[in-house]
Amino acid sequence: MYQDSMYQVGKMSDYIVEMKNISKSFPGVRALSNVNLSVKKGEVHALVGENGAGKSTLIKILTGAYQKDEGTIVFDGKEVDVKDPHFSKNIGIHAVYQDITLAMHLSVGENFFLGELPMSSPFTVDWKKVYSTANDVLASLDLKIDPHMLVRNLPVAKQEMVAIAKAIYEKSKLMIFDEPTALLTNEESEELFKIIARLKSEGIGIIYISHRLEEVFRFCDAVTILKDGRYVATMPTKDTNEDELISLMVGRKIEEMYYFEHHNEPEVVLSVRNLTKKKVFQGIHFDLHKGEILGMFGLVGSGRTDIVLSIFGATKYDEGSISFFGKPANVRKPREAIELGFGLVPENRRTQGLALPLSVKININLLRYKKISHFGIVIDRNRELSNAKSFIQELSIKTPSEDAIVRNLSGGNQQKVVIGKCLANQPKIMIFDEPTLGIDVGSKEEIYTLLEKLTKTGTSVIFISSYLPEVIGVSDRIVVISEGRQMGIIDRNEATEERIMKLASGIEENSAKIESEAV
Repeated sequence: MYQDSMYQVGKMSDYIVEMKNISKSFPGVRALSNVNLSVKKGEVHALVGENGAGKSTLIKILTGAYQKDEGTIVFDGKEVDVKDPHFSKNIGIHAVYQDITLAMHLSVGENFFLGELPMSSPFTVDWKKVYSTANDVLASLDLKIDPHMLVRNLPVAKQEMVAIAKAIYEKSKLMIFDEPTALLTNEESEELFKIIARLKSEGIGIIYISHRLEEVFRFCDAVTILKDGRYVATMPTKDTNEDELISLMVGRKIEEMYYFEHHNEPEVVLSVRNLTKKKVFQGIHFDLHKGEILGMFGLVGSGRTDIVLSIFGATKYDEGSISFFGKPANVRKPREAIELGFGLVPENRRTQGLALPLSVKININLLRYKKISHFGIVIDRNRELSNAKSFIQELSIKTPSEDAIVRNLSGGNQQKVVIGKCLANQPKIMIFDEPTLGIDVGSKEEIYTLLEKLTKTGTSVIFISSYLPEVIGVSDRIVVISEGRQMGIIDRNEATEERIMKLASGIEENSAKIESEAV
């Protein structure tokens, strides 16, 4: 449908890399089939597609981790055979991944000179040069990072900045960012975006991979779409929109992804009254009905996550009450909430929702071992295996086997493991905190389908998301929070982005208070 000939008219020297008709197969799988990707110097070029679209395989070919079966790669005007990662780095290709690839046990400065420490004499490392050079590069990016610090002691965002600075020191001509904001806060992401703009201004080509399409439209100049290992289209981002991109990626319109039958019933399963945690949130007041999806929206720092963590018993609240099916629920620990019938899919699945070094099977069964063990001691291995296989199939978790280590799965499949762990305990209320953050469009749609299944069986859902169209699309009602205060509860039929943003920004309040009191 889309041709990129108009977009790509220009001199060969305009492009830092041209990948043409790239194909790659693995035993029994055709991962890429005649894929094209061309990136100009000083251009931020987005690469998008669902999980399994072939993005990672294409990048691994460009960085030398995989060898292509067919096709050509032209880099900086010359055809090259990228044999291995060392060759890729030597010609100026560097990648910054979501999982930082630095030597964590070494200092920032040492990471700049891995394998090539400068020597002041045959047997003496020139440490002054190591740290002064690293400091100069960091300072050139306005980064206040001590080059003497061990990398493992830095926050994730700073580790990512070190990886970028290291690539600049190594004279990168093309930088690849693979889900760079997945583990960053909004403020940290803003810092990254400034550095990307700086790299662009210096003529460095950038390939930007992200499931967050709002980032693609914010600062990417062009976008290439892959689907099922095939090239779909390349176009300037100014000539398209988010709905069109999603349609090209998955073959369906975004409205169709949010459309499903709602099943909320009159019965109240959870009542929250005047819930208050000093200096965090106050006066939170709502009911959750059987089979309802209650959205919760607020800007960063509004207190959304703190509210649901208090309901779940992970943090203490100071005042107020919580009732579960009409009975007081003085939940003070997550274990008590789980036993009562709550499930929580936390905002940070990697640190709060998963045991990353353990298998898919163990993770799915974490909350059920007591129930599937004889006398609470001897695990029934048949039930353990059966339970894991059941949720792998039900949630379409893409894993080599139930014994695969969770940290090796994609973000979307890791999220499904967290969900499977919660569902294995047969919860009556599920809390989803940013469940679609950092996962591909296909996995998002599967989560929406799961929401429909859950509510159809009477499970109630509290759904938190920073993406307003998503909150409006899936929720029956939406609780709006601003700076720890509940500004209103909006019915799905009356919800608009403009109205909710006014409430979330604290611009409107009075009419919202009336609605809150009427609930």
